[in-house]
Amino acid sequence: MTAARRILIAGNWKMNGLHEDGVALVKAIAGNLQHNVEIPFDMLICPPYTLIGAVVAAASGTPLKIGAQDCHTAGQGAHTGDISASMLADAGCSSIIVGHSERRADHGETDDLIKIKAEAVHSAGLIAIICIGETDIERDAGETLNVVKNQIAGSIPNSATAVNTVVAYEPVWAIGTGRTPTSDEVQDIQAFIRSEMARKLGLHVANGVRLLYGGSMNPSNAGELLALADVDGGLIGGASLNPEDFWTICENCH
Repeated sequence: MTAARRILIAGNWKMNGLHEDGVALVKAIAGNLQHNVEIPFDMLICPPYTLIGAVVAAASGTPLKIGAQDCHTAGQGAHTGDISASMLADAGCSSIIVGHSERRADHGETDDLIKIKAEAVHSAGLIAIICIGETDIERDAGETLNVVKNQIAGSIPNSATAVNTVVAYEPVWAIGTGRTPTSDEVQDIQAFIRSEMARKLGLHVANGVRLLYGGSMNPSNAGELLALADVDGGLIGGASLNPEDFWTICENCH
């Protein structure tokens, strides 16, 4: 990454965590931040909705930021079971993940829907972390670049800026599997993403937007991945549920 883009290490807890364990985990993570005053990165945790209030309180007074894993497109209304971006802002969130591969697969979310969700996040004054990435079938068919190009064109709104948007590339076949592309493959795709962002939003915006890598980033490979020119952080799944592993990943940020 470049000095102009501050590293972001984001943890996605997915559907994991009850109150006691969640609060203990976030306190352990926040404690590491407090004991290291000059940290060269930002840290974000995205817990389940049920834990947001508790972990916001537990992280209060520390540099740790709290986000959410999804939101509805509307600001309010008759949408039973859904939560709006403005509600999440009110609860203390700074960011919202949209378009995660599990939402795309499990809920049939399309690029157009994800774009509208990202616009809702922006309207609420929050940062949209927009996820893109190919499946194993698409990768094996040699369609990675086409898939990613189409997702960028369809999922990222014209309201995206370096301030309100982060893009996370997650090769679906690598999430939670322990498999990762080679460092050269990661850098190549991250550079391609930045070039497509420049095509859509202009070079100045593209050069400022943080591009995360997700897909089995862990303590053993984080240093190599975070050293790549176009990797500006990580979207971490399983390892973010272990405070020691999560902090070890952060220690690779320079």
